[in-house]
Amino acid sequence: MSNTMNPEPHYPETTVLNQLASQIKTWGKELGFAQIGISDIDLTAEEPRLQAWLDKGFHGEMAYMASHGMMRARPAELHPGTLRVISARMDYLPPEAGFATNLADPNLAYISRYAGGRDYHKLIRARLKKLGDKITETLQKQGFNSTDFRPFVDSAPVLERPLAQKAGIGWTGKHSLLLNHNAGSWFFLGELLINLPLPIDAPIKEDCNTCVACITSCPTGAIVEPYIVDSRRCISYLTIEHQGSIPEELRPLMGNRIYGCDDCQLVCPINRESPLTHESDFHIRAKLKQPELLALFAWSEAEFLTQTEGSAIRRIGHERWLRNIAIALGNAPTSLKIMEALEAKRTQTGITDLVIEHIDWALTQQRQALALETNRKTQRLIRVIQKGLPRDA
Repeated sequence: MSNTMNPEPHYPETTVLNQLASQIKTWGKELGFAQIGISDIDLTAEEPRLQAWLDKGFHGEMAYMASHGMMRARPAELHPGTLRVISARMDYLPPEAGFATNLADPNLAYISRYAGGRDYHKLIRARLKKLGDKITETLQKQGFNSTDFRPFVDSAPVLERPLAQKAGIGWTGKHSLLLNHNAGSWFFLGELLINLPLPIDAPIKEDCNTCVACITSCPTGAIVEPYIVDSRRCISYLTIEHQGSIPEELRPLMGNRIYGCDDCQLVCPINRESPLTHESDFHIRAKLKQPELLALFAWSEAEFLTQTEGSAIRRIGHERWLRNIAIALGNAPTSLKIMEALEAKRTQTGITDLVIEHIDWALTQQRQALALETNRKTQRLIRVIQKGLPRDA
């Protein structure tokens, strides 16, 4: 029977594809990627795990995680014709990250180190597009004109970490992030879905062994078991993805973390030798280096939009920005200056009920702490006075 209606696709010869895979990795380095890996698209093993995670509601308010069903594990459904996924790693650890200083000083704001500079989404996607164009141009010169690709950077329902793991970029740590011996976990991922049967890379062996540092260090206990994160308890989710009121029982555990959380990465021994990024766009902006909570809380919406232009932080909006900082101020050492700032913000025009709720909580925390401190001082004074009185007084 003739197959003229659906002819078999024509691909370059194996030797050409092997050479192309090597060139792709070279081009990737030239475009600023630290590593390129190639995988097939078979993620059937991930589907039960994904479904179980969704069934438990661990995705919280991230409805988009469930809305596409199992398409996340089926790249060819996302982009028909896909045969391979080219995964790219780009390191983002900035110089002078100041992890310890920020977390140790409760009057400073802690912002996840991936968000201190320029938003990575557009930058990486543009580089992946250039990589795809380079592949197409090279094959066209050899008479192959059917290349089809599509770049993704957190912009579509695709399981990027399992794909990157299959491509040899790293292994999944117990905190669910990808780990790499050369880069730890301080890197972004991007994918190029393509219709070429390129040779695939071998995955690397998991190397967490018996370490559970990430699990025991999580401030809110969000890593409920190895490799499983309940987003509803994760500070990154609460400060970035969650749109409403943050559960009261979790607020004291958030400390001064106002945008994201890096605790599980900070304690990971694989991260000890992580390299600094070569991308100046990922360096921390001056206004976000060791920032004081009160200074950030004072930003008007216009100032917030100006200071976060081109940053991933901007996506949460001014309301959630104030919500998050209010919690951090409630967790800060008791201070009349903080209480005055909270009370002043509460009465400003345009402050929403959501922000007021969290300001009121913060004021309660501050007042209770002040009352306890005053009581301790009073008790100390009483003891001093009693020691100085005559025995028969």
